[in-house]
Amino acid sequence: MAMLKCRDKNSKFLGNGKVGKSNLMVSRFKLSWRIKWGMMAIFLWTCVLRLIAMDEVWGPRLLKGWPSCYTPDMFSKANMSYVQPKVPPPPKRVYKNNGYLMVSCNGGLNQMRAAICDMVAIARYLNVTLIVPELDKKSFWADTSEFNDIFDVDHFITSLRDEVRILKELPTRLKKRVEVGRFYSMPPVSWSNISYYSYKILPLIQKYKVVHFNKSDARLANNGLPIETQKLRCKVNYSALRFTSQIEELGRKVVRILKQNGPFLVLHLRYEMDMLAFSGCTQGCNIVEVEELTTMRYAYPWWKEKVIDSDLKRKEGLCPLTPEETALVLRGLGIDHKIQIYIAAGELYGGERRMASLAAAFPNLVRKETLLEPSDLRFCQNHSSQMAAVDYFVSLESDIFVPTYNGNMAKVVEGHRRYYVVTNTIASTPAAMPLLKWPWGSIWHLLFLQLGILFIFLIFSPFDLFVPSKIVLACLNFSRFLGFKKTIQLQRKLLVDAIDQYHDGLLSWDEFSSIVKEAHANRIGSPRNRVVISGRPKEEDSFHANPHECLQPLDEPLRII
Repeated sequence: MAMLKCRDKNSKFLGNGKVGKSNLMVSRFKLSWRIKWGMMAIFLWTCVLRLIAMDEVWGPRLLKGWPSCYTPDMFSKANMSYVQPKVPPPPKRVYKNNGYLMVSCNGGLNQMRAAICDMVAIARYLNVTLIVPELDKKSFWADTSEFNDIFDVDHFITSLRDEVRILKELPTRLKKRVEVGRFYSMPPVSWSNISYYSYKILPLIQKYKVVHFNKSDARLANNGLPIETQKLRCKVNYSALRFTSQIEELGRKVVRILKQNGPFLVLHLRYEMDMLAFSGCTQGCNIVEVEELTTMRYAYPWWKEKVIDSDLKRKEGLCPLTPEETALVLRGLGIDHKIQIYIAAGELYGGERRMASLAAAFPNLVRKETLLEPSDLRFCQNHSSQMAAVDYFVSLESDIFVPTYNGNMAKVVEGHRRYYVVTNTIASTPAAMPLLKWPWGSIWHLLFLQLGILFIFLIFSPFDLFVPSKIVLACLNFSRFLGFKKTIQLQRKLLVDAIDQYHDGLLSWDEFSSIVKEAHANRIGSPRNRVVISGRPKEEDSFHANPHECLQPLDEPLRII
């Protein structure tokens, strides 16, 4: 009887199982919505942080009045203290030294920079001692700068002591050996994999004790290398190769001046005399200029290609854009004509005459020479590599970076800008300003699109398929996508064809602009893997432009530093 009463009592409560099941469903439904709205609150807060990060240029008035301990530039290199924090040096790596490697770099600053990264990685793999590389003093620029005039040599040596032993010069006994010619000098084979150095170079080092590489450009492959080697190349480039305090101070000063007037775009306008002579690209040049460039090309024996069809090369997209073409492209992309454009380049060929179209379309053109006093630049005057180092620093800090040619600076800066963002927190990443009127709209539209998609997903997704960690990850990755530093990779072959059609009246302005925008919608430096072209390393993506082995995978949570 007691059991029957108990069963009757439970039956009333459970309703033969239906009430209990209903209550359980209600309970799960409430829990589901609590979690969903909790996630929505978190998501909204990430949007608020993103809006705050947009600061004075694009942030709504409501947010601008909020008190905050965070400002978007507080983590920017341009606003960090001039005094580098004292970090204890890493422990020395102990290994059996197989010999000594001397390196003479060739080319401009950024070609040498990439080469130094490769040489450190090679020295580490071969277990040899690296002598601080010698910079090029014989090329077109005739720059007499030493390594320590551009880079902090002590930091370079100390920061890599856990990887490889680096000396400023050879030991005395080996100096004498070199003086009498008892060493081996050679140019390594271009685009070599690591086994080449192991089987061909290491025996030479062991035999001669000192090996000298008299060329260093592109001597290591982009792909197929051990992950440790690739990561070491990044460590050298983004940590060990620090500019001198004098160069960094000058770079910070330029960036501060630019940021006082709002967002800015850096245009790497590769239209100097040496570039045009080397490439044979003479679009827009008069007869006298064409002859001058041709004479110069024949004067340098290491420029192998002498007879060049300029028109054909341009149609293939192998020429830098002219200033006139650049003006059209920037307008076609929808760049605000009032934006500050910092010209990161040497002396432009043709001077003001060739710059007239660009200056008319974008009147706020500036250079370091116009922003700074002559006394500020005195220490690096007539030193092209030091001047290029200042431009490099400013390029890293820009809201948008646009190179008109895919040369060494374009590649190295693009890679550094990718790494610069990924290795910082979302909050410390300078917001990428919506200076472009892209087909999908401004960054505001992207924020609301992100919010709308998540809202729909939260409402209509069944609880069993709802995984909070995945949603948080999606939000963070989308926010990170919004925050990466824009580098517009121009498709020159497509652009010159569109420009010619526009000039010939075959395209209206709206049609031209639409083509330009659509062609570059996915070419703004967003995270992606490198394109590998087997057997054609010159045509594939450069490691230094996109070091994806060193970038945090997009399917992993961000590291908060």
